[in-house]
Amino acid sequence: MNLIQRLKSVGPGAMVAAAFIGPGTVTTASVTGAQFGYALLWTIAFSIIATIVLQEMSARLGLVSGEGLGEALRERFDSQAVEYVSIFLVVGAIGIGTAAYEAGNILGGAAGLATITGVSSTVWGVVMGLVAGTLLYTGRYKLIERALVGLVGVMALSFVASAALIGPDFGAIAMGFVPGVPSGSLYLITGLIGTTIVGYNLFLHASNVQERWSGPEDIGHSRTDTILSIVVGGVITITIMVTAAAAFEPGTQISDVGRMAEQLRPLAGPYAELFFSIGLFAAGFTSATTAPLAGAWATTGALGWDSDMQSTRFRAVWGTILGVGVLSVLLGGSPVEIIVFAQVVNGILLPIVAIFLIYAMNQEDLLGEYTNGPVANALGAIVTIVVVWLGVRTILDVAGVL
Repeated sequence: MNLIQRLKSVGPGAMVAAAFIGPGTVTTASVTGAQFGYALLWTIAFSIIATIVLQEMSARLGLVSGEGLGEALRERFDSQAVEYVSIFLVVGAIGIGTAAYEAGNILGGAAGLATITGVSSTVWGVVMGLVAGTLLYTGRYKLIERALVGLVGVMALSFVASAALIGPDFGAIAMGFVPGVPSGSLYLITGLIGTTIVGYNLFLHASNVQERWSGPEDIGHSRTDTILSIVVGGVITITIMVTAAAAFEPGTQISDVGRMAEQLRPLAGPYAELFFSIGLFAAGFTSATTAPLAGAWATTGALGWDSDMQSTRFRAVWGTILGVGVLSVLLGGSPVEIIVFAQVVNGILLPIVAIFLIYAMNQEDLLGEYTNGPVANALGAIVTIVVVWLGVRTILDVAGVL
């Protein structure tokens, strides 16, 4: 497969990258770079490898079984009680969770446009919601995929340019990939990994590969897409952290989007906010589009509804998620209590989904010759241990224990 063919394979994986590079990732990477410089770049590298491991499994499951992850989760258990619990977790964490995070996605993207134009972020939030809704309502997967791939490209150019302009210390960047845990950094390490390894992306990927490809014969294309796209997503996150590390003195506290935009001013002058704001808008809009899509695929699959993108129930689910985000903008802020709830439930769900995914990937009656080998299982086990740790830390943190 030559380079052109590889690039043509990009699509479903780029939607995964578009989903995990949202305003939350931009904020977390910027805060980390400002506080700890380049020291935690290794965390992003680990996160990207871990994400590739799980997303490759999810995509392979979708292509070979012809099922979404929600459907597989519902159908693999004989016990009705276990089935009901799994449905509750999927609908609760993915459906409600994506609705909660949708508020932050729209508010972040709207803030970027407000900085560029001077028009209220409330106005832009509503416009973003309408545009995202129109795009999703078409039910045309190829159109949605192309739009999101294009915006991932905009993000990449924007943030890579910002890192290049700011003049980072390449020696310090190299040392940042040597694992180390500076005092007080554990919370941000958890945040960086948690914003990259996203539970709802496993549902998104198992379904969207079926829209792009037809079956097991396309696993090679899917793997190329997954690796290229997630690596590009990781590079974007790295460049955001590098830009903040180069722009600010270590220990700088970043409190708002406007302060983050200032990271480009030393070299980019009046264009500083424009660069950063374009990237922030792209990050917000792509996440604001993929989150409802992932929530719809996960919820309809778990409940046994029609997962066709043009079906009434599918549209009702993503419409509800998108509507919650737009309503939050109109009310003037992000629903903090709902987001805290979403963090807790997602902290519980991600380890469960990761464990189930590895279990499913070892079922010969489901996948035949495409089951996991020893290496895939070993890597999956390591990643699962990490996400269990993340889940426990998230719950303890929200409970005020940490």
